[in-house]
Amino acid sequence: SLIATILLYMGVALFCGCGHEALSGTVTILQNYFEVIRGSGETLDVFTIIDILKYIIYGLAAGFFVFGVLLLVEAFFTTGAIRDLYGEFKITACGRCLTAFLMFLAYLFFLVWLGVTAFTSLPVFMYFNVWSMCKNTSVVEGANLCLDLRQFGAVTISEERKVCTGSEKFFKMCESNELDLTFHLFVCALAGAGAAVIAMVHFLMALAANWGYLKDASRMQKYEDIKSKEEQELHDIHSTRSKERLNAYT
Repeated sequence: SLIATILLYMGVALFCGCGHEALSGTVTILQNYFEVIRGSGETLDVFTIIDILKYIIYGLAAGFFVFGVLLLVEAFFTTGAIRDLYGEFKITACGRCLTAFLMFLAYLFFLVWLGVTAFTSLPVFMYFNVWSMCKNTSVVEGANLCLDLRQFGAVTISEERKVCTGSEKFFKMCESNELDLTFHLFVCALAGAGAAVIAMVHFLMALAANWGYLKDASRMQKYEDIKSKEEQELHDIHSTRSKERLNAYT
């Protein structure tokens, strides 16, 4: 659980940090090279969607920080309860229910991170195509290829926001640092999402093992309680008989 917690924090930090900066770089590219203007009012444009994605990133960072602490605390108490049945920690039905609930949440968040990983791969694929076009300008020089934002749904059909390979804007975009940096930031964000998926798998394995240990330890605890109670009853019976014999002798 400790390894899974560290891996989860690293993955979430990498995804949130790099994803946030990659979205900011996307805004810069759209404004400088595609001349996309932020809409006024409450219109749902590409910049509003990017702002919503940034708020989602803030929520993911805060939520999974708390979730990682909960899982680590649960593992700490479970380990203490299993190692010493009659020590400081006791195995209760509430503890077993908490482990089962966290296991359900871990499985749910595992599916969520799978979806996030798949969603993050889309901008990586798009930026890889643009980055490849920039790296092979001599090959595509006579092809007259264009990057039209209408194909990606970034602008409406009536707006024409495109950059072609032979234009000055295309060469400026390829020579700028924004494109290369944004592409690699999205790659790092994808790696962070993948690390979070692996961490969720580790948490599922640890929680499932803890559930099994708690179930066996609970049975052992019940057996020890019954055994201790029977030994106490036998001791009381033996003490009572000894007193009766002593009184009869007296």
